[in-house]
Amino acid sequence: MDIYPVGGFPLIVELSGRPCVVIGGGAVAERKVEGLLDAGAAVTVVSPTVTVALAALARTGRIAHVRRRYRRGDLAASELAFVATGDRDVAAAVAREGRRRGVWVNAADDPAHCDFFLPSVIRRGRLLVAVATAGASPALARAVREDIERRLVPEYATLTDTVAAVRQELRAQGRSPDAAAWNRALAETIHDVTVDVTRHRLLERLGAVS
Repeated sequence: MDIYPVGGFPLIVELSGRPCVVIGGGAVAERKVEGLLDAGAAVTVVSPTVTVALAALARTGRIAHVRRRYRRGDLAASELAFVATGDRDVAAAVAREGRRRGVWVNAADDPAHCDFFLPSVIRRGRLLVAVATAGASPALARAVREDIERRLVPEYATLTDTVAAVRQELRAQGRSPDAAAWNRALAETIHDVTVDVTRHRLLERLGAVS
């Protein structure tokens, strides 16, 4: 029987330039690879066959492709491993190797062989929103993500950069508004998307503009 954890500790992991391996070459593996590339990871796919999209990524050098089935030792140079074969025996073998090597493993639709679960993610520039159910229902996580996604227009990427710039400006002035002040200021400006207007309003509401 599958056992799903009742909770988890959410993390944002810096993967830029870090080696990750994906075992499998189908549609699920393709989605894993796309997410890893978005995060800047160095990706190796181990699979006898791959999708057209993965083959194109391999041809252009964006990923490495090892054309065979998983073998013990394939996790040796990796920091994270993903299994997307649909074969629980393979997932179990990868999980065992991962635990020996201290490599975290995620096995698609196989919570018993997962050290971590992948959330459903929305990216707007540096703004990242993740929804997770600890592996219990990826479909529900996706539905909730899509509901939130409709409200997070692309301009939120610009808003994130503007707020970051305001934060730096306040620090340069020796100001450090508390969480309540930030909440009040953002509540009144969060739907503004014009950079200059947003910047001025935030500084004004945080006491940095007379």
